[in-house]
Amino acid sequence: MISAHARDSFERILHKAARSRLARSSHEPCEIVPRVVRQTGAATTPTEVDPVNQHANVVVLTISSIDFRMLLVLHFDEDDVTTAYFAGEERDKPFREVFVELGNLCCGAINQELLRYFPDLGMSTPYVLSARCVPHLSLLRPNLLASWDITLDGSVRLAATLCVCAHAPLDFNAEVSDAQDSSGELELF
Repeated sequence: MISAHARDSFERILHKAARSRLARSSHEPCEIVPRVVRQTGAATTPTEVDPVNQHANVVVLTISSIDFRMLLVLHFDEDDVTTAYFAGEERDKPFREVFVELGNLCCGAINQELLRYFPDLGMSTPYVLSARCVPHLSLLRPNLLASWDITLDGSVRLAATLCVCAHAPLDFNAEVSDAQDSSGELELF
């Protein structure tokens, strides 16, 4: 139900949002590479590492429309490197609060891009869960389920999973530019 153009569009929109909202600056390295996601029921050996569960926690964000429901799952650990990167100067705020805000900005950037093709979209409130819930996304019978490893500034490791459940055929070809978009950000005067 999701065309190849739409799959590619969702991926490009996600990559742009991650680069523009998760990285501290547009000049900072942001490497995004596809993960190999094991299919349900596949045989595993004890030495294999399940790539979906390599992080302890996830932030789940949802965008819904009449035609589809999209879950953006940002995988993270609360280690010293990640905490220092995202908390930065805001040491008075808890790490999770800062990370959830950035995840919400990332999802908002995706929402802004998708509004060009789907006029009626709604976003949910983000929530933090254990990464152990991620394998259960297959129970939603998604039409698109893909994951990427994200490395920021060469040392901060995250991951993103995109889960799209279509309620109607989806076919669009997003025109995604690399230009930094500031819509949705709060401006102070």
